Amino acid sequence: MSRYSAAEIEAKWQQAWDQAGIFKAAREGGKPKYYVLEMFPYPSGRIHMGHVRNYTMGDVVARYKIATGHNVLHPMGWDAFGMPAENAAMAIGGHPKDWTYQNIADMRAQMKPLGLSIDWSREFATCDPEYYGQQQALFLDMLAEGLVYRKNAVVNWDPVDMTVLANEQVIDGKGWRSGAEVERRELTQWFFRISDMAEELLEALDGLENWPAKVRLMQENWIGKSRGLQFAFGLVDGFDGHDRVEVYTTRPDTLMGASFVGISPDHPLAKTLERDREDVATFCVEARKGGTTAEAIEKAEKMGFDTGLRARHPFDTSCELPVYIANFILMDYGTGAIFGCPAHDQRDFEFATKYELPIIPVFEPLDGGAEPLSEAFVPAKSEKTRFVRGFAGDEEQTGEAAVSAAIEFCEANGVGQGVTKFRLRDWGLSRQRYWGCPIPVVHCEACGVVPEAKENLPVQLPYDEDGTPIDFSVPGNPLDRHPTWRDCTCPACGAPATRETDTMDTFVDSSWYYARFTAPHAATPTDMAEAEYWMNVDQYIGGIEHAILHLLYSRFFARAMHITGHLPKKAIEPFNALFTQGMVTHEIYQTRDASDRPVYHLPEEVSDGKLADGTPVEIIPSAKMSKSKKNVVDPASIISAYGADTARWFVLSDSPPERDVEWTASGAEAASKHLARVWRIASEIANASEAATPEADEALLREMHKAVDEVTKGVESFGFNAAIARLYAFTNTLARSNAGKAAKTKATLTLAQLMSPMTPHLSEDIWAMLGGTGLVATAPWPVADPAMLVDENVTLPIQINGKRRAEISVPHDMPKSEVEKIALAHDAVVKALDGAQPKKVIVVPGRIVNVVI
Repeated sequence: MSRYSAAEIEAKWQQAWDQAGIFKAAREGGKPKYYVLEMFPYPSGRIHMGHVRNYTMGDVVARYKIATGHNVLHPMGWDAFGMPAENAAMAIGGHPKDWTYQNIADMRAQMKPLGLSIDWSREFATCDPEYYGQQQALFLDMLAEGLVYRKNAVVNWDPVDMTVLANEQVIDGKGWRSGAEVERRELTQWFFRISDMAEELLEALDGLENWPAKVRLMQENWIGKSRGLQFAFGLVDGFDGHDRVEVYTTRPDTLMGASFVGISPDHPLAKTLERDREDVATFCVEARKGGTTAEAIEKAEKMGFDTGLRARHPFDTSCELPVYIANFILMDYGTGAIFGCPAHDQRDFEFATKYELPIIPVFEPLDGGAEPLSEAFVPAKSEKTRFVRGFAGDEEQTGEAAVSAAIEFCEANGVGQGVTKFRLRDWGLSRQRYWGCPIPVVHCEACGVVPEAKENLPVQLPYDEDGTPIDFSVPGNPLDRHPTWRDCTCPACGAPATRETDTMDTFVDSSWYYARFTAPHAATPTDMAEAEYWMNVDQYIGGIEHAILHLLYSRFFARAMHITGHLPKKAIEPFNALFTQGMVTHEIYQTRDASDRPVYHLPEEVSDGKLADGTPVEIIPSAKMSKSKKNVVDPASIISAYGADTARWFVLSDSPPERDVEWTASGAEAASKHLARVWRIASEIANASEAATPEADEALLREMHKAVDEVTKGVESFGFNAAIARLYAFTNTLARSNAGKAAKTKATLTLAQLMSPMTPHLSEDIWAMLGGTGLVATAPWPVADPAMLVDENVTLPIQINGKRRAEISVPHDMPKSEVEKIALAHDAVVKALDGAQPKKVIVVPGRIVNVVI
């Protein structure tokens, strides 16, 4: 081969790795283990450059750990259940199963050319019955341990698709697929008891030292530990058995500014009123529309209904507060009731302004209040303010101190008690859809809700066994209308029964897959011997968008799996280290149609800012790659044009891995040219004749050891771009070196090893070209000689009166007095002195010489 041909060498070396089985993980004595895992993808049908970046990062770590003598587990799977597959079946016909498995096949075919060091023998999809059957077994074990339960709960309900939606599937109060206005509806649902572990999950965050601080903070805020006061407002006249309204507040210091009491539309008092009053019922139906997330509630218009009931203030019985039903209060938070202090809560301020309620300040800024208030005054809890009304008199106090004082005062006066609560709520896992893991319980008239027998697992989803395909174009859960699937026998009494038709939230599928990878073909959820060996995940890699729910649910599941005997104690925090990578971005190209609406164009349709017909395009600065904006780059086209190593090199080299990287055609082309240059340098060295030059040999080998040291540090710290910058520099040194063939060969073989995690195919070719033993993928990682990292000579700049005028090269251990003599003898210094003596000479060893004249 006379020139670098990525297409030729990449296929060859991938075949060599497969034949050698070097990426197949197995327990072996005598080696430390290392488990590297990237968050597995949803099989949407095409991989994108974001996938390439994510999996290349994991691949660099895996290959480096193989080279450093570790027994590496680097698996791959597919997060394959979920609504998109059902949506596709609705839109284009067919079956979610067929759509999903075809996408998996397509994406696997796209990923393999990247040369990833994946043990494909461990591959699974969460929609495989072998996987979700073991998930059902886990569910039954968790049910037996009391970690799963069933209750009525308020959920997001899409009235068009007739299904429960997760909070993230509600966009601006509407269903993400149907666009219908979401309702809050009470249904019987299954829940995991994650809230019982809230304190433990919170405290354990401090031990996750190798997680990004921002991720730990996001989890801490989601768990939301707070100290507050729980007390009751007495109702003036009572109503149908209700004589008080329980409230929990984290700001009891504002109680003397209360101007109304608010309750959720789902509060028991609201439901009692709703039963007998048509006006209340009408309002509650409207108030239950929209999502249940804090963000959705904040964005929604504040609506209230004055019930006519009045509540007594606990410290001023002459003060009667109106009781409103309000759409921004949820039963899931606190007690489902609040008191409103409009002066110090912006939401309450907007509500009070709308309904002309009093706004009563409790504290003011130290520099004086503003009357009347144009917005709520909400200082930070650590900020000191002056109290004008309340438990602190006219004292100056921080909010934290005031809250503590208010709780103490209320308790001393018999008004409620201090309570610690958590924002974290139990995890609702029920979904009214087909393409998910069936919940393995049956409903029996005699026995009630009965767990399915384990010997009957997996409870498989119906396909078209009876020759009648499921019609996914009809809204609602297909399992509810299947003619036979629901029918079963009660495992307890043997009587006819019906299956649960809810399926599990797809977060369940991804909350334990890391454990299944340790023994993907086991007849139980895990093999404890394999889990003991491989767990924990040493390095987990994925997007910041999964920083809260996926990671929190995985942490809960690991604990639940330990309780149920499926994971060792050490694995209750399953991910030792976490890295969250940035996105891959690209410019957006658009024109306008006749109605001035944007028309987007793929990058390959644009050249020099114009379309093929000469139409100029508007270029929008770099943004996240999006199919809808067509600013996507197909990895297959990049691999075809430049090779996988170019794609890998570019996504690692252009930006720190935690930041976004912009994909540019010029950048890809430059990366390709550099790799071709490296191959050409190696080829020239392989064909050169021997010519020993001791000084040049030593200089090159010294630079080689420096490169080994710096690239190793870069890889170990996820500084891939810094490591690549050092490899660029070493390549230039090698190209300019006058060293002999032996030294150049050694340096080039080392360069191949250092590049191998990033550009494995090119590195294998260079390794073989220069006579390396075996495969570079399994060659021991080079180790820098500390003695070679210290230069014999150092170059010192000479400053004269603060300005750099010259430099000298001296032995690094030369005494300061000798350095001073050499500096003063330099022509530039002699000329500047012009026969005079210097006022002062300052020698900073290894750094600089300052001459003051």
